[in-house]
Amino acid sequence: MIFETILSGASLFFSLDAILLTMFGCFMGIIIGVLPGLGPLMGLILMLPVAFYLPPVTAMGMLIAIFVGGSCGGAVSAILLRIPGTPLAAATLLDGYPMARNGRAGDAIGLAISASAVGGVLGGLVLIFFAPLLAELALKFAPPEYFALAITGLISIAVVSHEGMIKGFITGTLGLLLATVGTDPFSNAYRFTFDNHNLLSGFHIVAVVVGLFALSEMVMQIELGQLTKRPNVQKISVSLRSLGLLLRHRINLVRSSMIGTFFGSLPGAGGVISAFTAYAVAKSRPLDEKEIYGQGAEGGVVATESANNACCGGAMIPTLALAVPGDASTAVLMGALLLLGFQPGPDLFENNLDVAGGIFWAYLSANVFLFFIGILLAPVFVSVLRIQKMYLVPMILLLSVIGTYALQSSVFDLWVMLGFGVIGCVLRKLDYPIAPVVIGIILGPICENNFRRSLILSDDGAWIFWDRPIAASILAINVLVILWTLISHVRKKDAS
Repeated sequence: MIFETILSGASLFFSLDAILLTMFGCFMGIIIGVLPGLGPLMGLILMLPVAFYLPPVTAMGMLIAIFVGGSCGGAVSAILLRIPGTPLAAATLLDGYPMARNGRAGDAIGLAISASAVGGVLGGLVLIFFAPLLAELALKFAPPEYFALAITGLISIAVVSHEGMIKGFITGTLGLLLATVGTDPFSNAYRFTFDNHNLLSGFHIVAVVVGLFALSEMVMQIELGQLTKRPNVQKISVSLRSLGLLLRHRINLVRSSMIGTFFGSLPGAGGVISAFTAYAVAKSRPLDEKEIYGQGAEGGVVATESANNACCGGAMIPTLALAVPGDASTAVLMGALLLLGFQPGPDLFENNLDVAGGIFWAYLSANVFLFFIGILLAPVFVSVLRIQKMYLVPMILLLSVIGTYALQSSVFDLWVMLGFGVIGCVLRKLDYPIAPVVIGIILGPICENNFRRSLILSDDGAWIFWDRPIAASILAINVLVILWTLISHVRKKDAS
């Protein structure tokens, strides 16, 4: 099935449009990642309306390349300014910034880009091998198992929310409530539409996501001020020499990539955890005893960047195979697949094997493009750091409005975007995580539909979830995760 998937996807991906837009997505992803406060999620949100009008594999290639490039781009500002462009690059500045201060900024950025590209390729190979196998196993699943998996995705995202477990559950529940708005798929009854025909299909996911993330982020940037500040960025030169430096750390590279892939495949774990874990392991096993971590060690940059980009491939494994998004970015990618008319999960591999194969090719190609574009155009990406916010903020707001309106030529979608922008600002002010809202909206219908189908199939009511071994096992693990998290939360509270 693996080779069949790869071969069938080649014909869809290897077209001029798909390759050029994947390259473009990688270029845009790096730029968006370089700018502090944005990151791959923002890039995906801004380009989601554009993807809606493209062929499926071409659209996914562009979005995946933004995901890949944005995950790496944050390292540039972390190394040069000691400001992570994305949370993923928080661990990179520990040794990247000291390398820059020691006069090795070019080497640090070159190492970060090449480690990200190679780590991403290794994560992609694991994705290609495991996703079809996992999907093949999941073909035996029925509605009870899908319901249990959807619950797993909801719990995992809420539990690992950095702003707190309870707050994560609250915003995740808000997303579930929003998912009920519209027409009931089983009875065709109207739910929470308030006699407004615009709500018969529910809230458009793009309008919600753009409002929650893009609009609220721009408001926060305006509040932070310094709109006219221009950072003082040193000039750098990056060469293919960085690949030679990277090969010196090949054991660290492979190990960190596997760590990143593993953590990425756990829904909700994310690149930040994988990057710091890989850094800790690399620090405990240095290549050279003279290499002091925290003072400009090459191994520190290799470990963190290879882990956080390998995490992208890992996060796509449950997203494509089980329809359980690994993080907020893969949730948007999953939403894009749904918008394009494809159901992530086993159905994708059973009915649209060529599309799944095209996505695999897109992911691997995006990482190859990341290396060459990143190395050759590194001075361009560094110069992007000099763009003032007073130009950047209006441009992003304009793109948000145009993209949202273009989807359905609907003014109502603009009001939805504005409304969720206000909600996003309120949640940010109160330190509530926003990502679980999106996860709830996407997984809500999957959870509800499979729950109701299960009850329709069952003669014994809710016992169907416990009579089936796989569904019962998944639900039991969910219960254990909740109990373990609650116990850990209570212990931390008592310790403080």
